[in-house]
Amino acid sequence: MVNSPGSAFPDGVHILNPLEVADWDATLGQFAAATFFHTAAWARVLHGTYGYQPLYFTEVASGRFVSLLPVMEIDSWLTGRRGISLPFTDECAPLGDDAVSFQHLLEQILVQAGKRGWKYWEGRGGRSFMGDAPASTSFYGHRLVLLADEAALFARVDSSVRRAVRKAEQSGLSIEFSQEMAAVRDFHVLLGKTRQRHGVPVQPFDFFANIQRHVLAEKQGWVVLARQGGIPVAGAVFFHFGRGAIYKFGASDEAFQHLRANNLVMWSAIKRYASEGFTSFDFGRTSLDNEGLRRFKLGWGTQENLVEYFRHDSKAGRFVTARDESSGWHNHVFRRMPRFLSRFVGRVLYKHIA
Repeated sequence: MVNSPGSAFPDGVHILNPLEVADWDATLGQFAAATFFHTAAWARVLHGTYGYQPLYFTEVASGRFVSLLPVMEIDSWLTGRRGISLPFTDECAPLGDDAVSFQHLLEQILVQAGKRGWKYWEGRGGRSFMGDAPASTSFYGHRLVLLADEAALFARVDSSVRRAVRKAEQSGLSIEFSQEMAAVRDFHVLLGKTRQRHGVPVQPFDFFANIQRHVLAEKQGWVVLARQGGIPVAGAVFFHFGRGAIYKFGASDEAFQHLRANNLVMWSAIKRYASEGFTSFDFGRTSLDNEGLRRFKLGWGTQENLVEYFRHDSKAGRFVTARDESSGWHNHVFRRMPRFLSRFVGRVLYKHIA
């Protein structure tokens, strides 16, 4: 195939590092289902922040890529060595023509898991490729089909959400779209407050600094901030690739919750992406027992689906189940922990938990 990225490689399975492959994202153009999380920019963030090794499994046939699955190898003295597709990623499904073509690739991934001493390989999403393998963990996913007609798009939103947006618009809030480091810093302060409320340590600023360098500065995302009198009161981080946008992080100052700034941030991003020709807006994963967050996402007129993770235990030689560890006793500990200590724990811990 002329000008196909796959034509640079002989037929067969290859383990590639997207940071070393010129025009990696052009490869993704062969797959309609490719998302931002398959891109080289996200690989740079994960590798640059935590030192994970990119091992992107691809199969080439007749000069074209027929299947692809990103893997990051985590080598931790605390949690062991394993392959994750991908760390800190809500969903990163395999890309391929069909389940049959992916099965050959999966076999090679599991062979490498044994050779490299992984405790397990974990895939995030892609039920249609996984046959009858049992899910290790399940989450809700929510996706909004974007419409160019803003009025029609807003009409699909629940009436309670529309009221919240209108209230926010009348509260004197200003909305800022930015790709600059200063906005990232403001967002990270809000995120620290939000993570403490939720009983979760905040991810290190280096992670978000790398997002700014490798994603925002390369025009593949936005920080959207709502300000009241110049003070940041809510914000979110969005990524995009092709015609798909992804809501990745959100944060707010609880003292300004009555202004409904979160709703205005979300609506501002949705209508901007719709006006720029994007066709889908992904709200990320939601734990099955987080009914409040689920209702918030459904309120935007989204389509709900099940996002399943798959974990193959190398020692047992089979797919196994795991619990959703996003909630538990640790939330109570981190909720009461001083913020400076929570930041320190996050800086140390996130590299190992992936």
